[in-house]
Amino acid sequence: MPAGSGRHGLPQGRHLCWLLCAFTLKLCQAEAPVQEEKLSASTSNLPCWLVEEFVVTAECSPCSTFQAKTTPECGPTGYVEKITCSSSKKIEFKSCRSALMEQHLFWKFEGAVVFVALIFACLVIIRQRQLDRKALEKVRKQIESI
Repeated sequence: MPAGSGRHGLPQGRHLCWLLCAFTLKLCQAEAPVQEEKLSASTSNLPCWLVEEFVVTAECSPCSTFQAKTTPECGPTGYVEKITCSSSKKIEFKSCRSALMEQHLFWKFEGAVVFVALIFACLVIIRQRQLDRKALEKVRKQIESI
């Protein structure tokens, strides 16, 4: 009988499973208070538009070269909008997605899908021809054997 199989191997596996579960649970409980402290400390660093109402003062526009280097909000999309928070009256920049950028991304995706579809269509045609040749060869051999 292989090692770990049968009745003798099963309880050891169960003990190991429970040991791993208990260790994971203790690890998660040990990290939980630290995460809560970090969360409460970081709420003061949140941008005002996440916490309160805001008004868009400048529509979504591409970042200038200067803004791209100095404004961290330009990083994710390359577009920003200027907003004013209602209660604190802070003026901040917020990363946004422009309609033109979304349209370009959509057509790139569509092009990629069509390209992949054409590749797979060609593969299907090639495979079908191979199968047809094999079937014709099989029929030819059967006719010759008669």
